Amino acid sequence: MAAEINQLQATKRLNLLSLFTSGSTLICCALPATLVAIGSVATLTSLISHFPQLIWISEHKPEVFGLAGAMLLLAGWMQWRARLLPCPADAQLAALCMQTRRQSLWIYWVSVVIFLIGSFFAFLAPLFIT
Repeated sequence: MAAEINQLQATKRLNLLSLFTSGSTLICCALPATLVAIGSVATLTSLISHFPQLIWISEHKPEVFGLAGAMLLLAGWMQWRARLLPCPADAQLAALCMQTRRQSLWIYWVSVVIFLIGSFFAFLAPLFIT
């Protein structure tokens, strides 16, 4: 049973990593587009002057999205594998197992939504604007 709990925890860690990589897609594309859309170009300029790494992320958005997509696929595969793992017979461990499973699934779907929002602003929104 310890192996199953370890696999669930590994799945949760992988989902957190996919959440982080999906968040980078928002920083790359959705944040600048939103700031420009609401007329906060000065805020965007200030943000870029304080965090010049944003320019690098924006210049390399195919790689950023590729890495985020790969992490989401890997996390989804781990999520799929973990769905049928048995939980321990002990009531406390079973409750922890189910809680970890629910949190992991929730984190995964939040990551997917963030990735889709970032993808829209990076690749589809520019087609509508020009």
